[in-house]
Amino acid sequence: MALNRLSFQYKIFLLILAYSWILVGCFVAYQYMREKEYRASALDEQLQLYNRQLMNAINAINTPNNLDITDNLNMDNLNKEATSPKGPGTSLDSVIPTVEAPMPELRVTIVTTGGVPLFDNATDLSNADNHLDRPEIRQAITEGTGRTIRRHSHTTDLSYFYSALRDGDVVVRTAAPYNVSLRRMLEADRGFIWFMVGVTLIVSIFVWLSARRIGKTISRLNEFAQRAEKGEDIYQEQAFPSDELGEISRHIIGLYLRQQRQHEQAVFLQKEQARIKKQLTNNINHELKTPVAAIYACLETLLMRQDMPQEKRKEIISQCMDNAQRLRQLLEDVSTLTRLEDGTQSIVRQAVSITDVIETVVDEFSYQNAMEIDTDFVGEISLMGNRQLLESVFRNLISNAIAYSQGDRISIRVTGEKVIFSDNGIGIPQEHLNKIFERFYRIDKGRSRQEGGTGLGLSIVKNALAFHNATITASNLPTGGLCLTIDFSPTSPTK
Repeated sequence: MALNRLSFQYKIFLLILAYSWILVGCFVAYQYMREKEYRASALDEQLQLYNRQLMNAINAINTPNNLDITDNLNMDNLNKEATSPKGPGTSLDSVIPTVEAPMPELRVTIVTTGGVPLFDNATDLSNADNHLDRPEIRQAITEGTGRTIRRHSHTTDLSYFYSALRDGDVVVRTAAPYNVSLRRMLEADRGFIWFMVGVTLIVSIFVWLSARRIGKTISRLNEFAQRAEKGEDIYQEQAFPSDELGEISRHIIGLYLRQQRQHEQAVFLQKEQARIKKQLTNNINHELKTPVAAIYACLETLLMRQDMPQEKRKEIISQCMDNAQRLRQLLEDVSTLTRLEDGTQSIVRQAVSITDVIETVVDEFSYQNAMEIDTDFVGEISLMGNRQLLESVFRNLISNAIAYSQGDRISIRVTGEKVIFSDNGIGIPQEHLNKIFERFYRIDKGRSRQEGGTGLGLSIVKNALAFHNATITASNLPTGGLCLTIDFSPTSPTK
């Protein structure tokens, strides 16, 4: 439970530290045992060489009556004498010193393969027991050589390092007293241990620094998650380290910030749409009142004055019809805007030629003779769109030019991916150019109502073009008049 309360930084540090110490501990233990084994093997090789030299010296003894060495040694144990090249009366006690010992105070024991001790230069064998239970003797009988690193001798009551060698039916065993000097000889070099401890401490410092680095990144991510959960503003102020975890952290925060911006934009657009719809509703209500009130007044007058002259009656009915037409046009425009904003998926698209659309609309206005319309088709624009919406674009542009430009000529030119629509009228004041595409925006409100406009024509134009991924911009011509440029190129930004 206490470990769970630790921070991630300390958890990962303790985990890596424990792993490192266990790994180093296992390696040191293995290396320590390996060095001790190496030192024991080196000492055993020295003693085995001494055993071989002893065996050669014993084999050189000239035994009488062709007795084998076992019989001769049995006699030596009784009378401590034997014959040798050195002459009669030479004993094993005098033969053994002739071989140079690798270290002082070595105990030499000669045992038969049956375990019977024949000679021991350190003790009396009159009461000696069988030596087959000695591990180094058994190993030598079985494998030719044997050793025991440390074993207590019941005969001398001392501890020895035993090294045994079998030759025929005889085993020569050398025992080095396990004193302080021998123990130090067999011990591994502890300097290696302290060296590895020092290396491990240095590694621990690097592990701490790495864990601290990772912990800071995790802490920042944790702080980011808490602030994100609370809905607080998040800014990518702190830099993360240049590694995989830092890269992941930057991607996570960057993704969240993008989603946050998208959410803010969506909320803003939603609020903006709600505001526009509310404004549109208010404007529609305001715009509806005028024709409805006019129609109501005309009908009320007709009902109240039954004796009205025929000419006056026709005039009132004509006013009623004009307001009804204006009311119908307003409802149609609102319906078109609603369809563009809320139902673009339901609008059918098909292959449409812009020049054909322009020619069709121009033919509709040819009977009015209000303004001359010139067309110049340098190129051809074909796209997948809705013909009725595109016709409404040019129908609204021509109607506005006829109603408000005060000019006598309209020019429509198609070049490349653009349609340039212009007139030779009075133009529009510069401060109004960026607002003419807003809903119900009028430069001269009284005159617009007199002309029967709804204030939605250019807004329909802009939205219909946006549906076709096209843009429209307005500017005044140097010579006078308004120029509207429609860009159908794929790279044009949608407004």
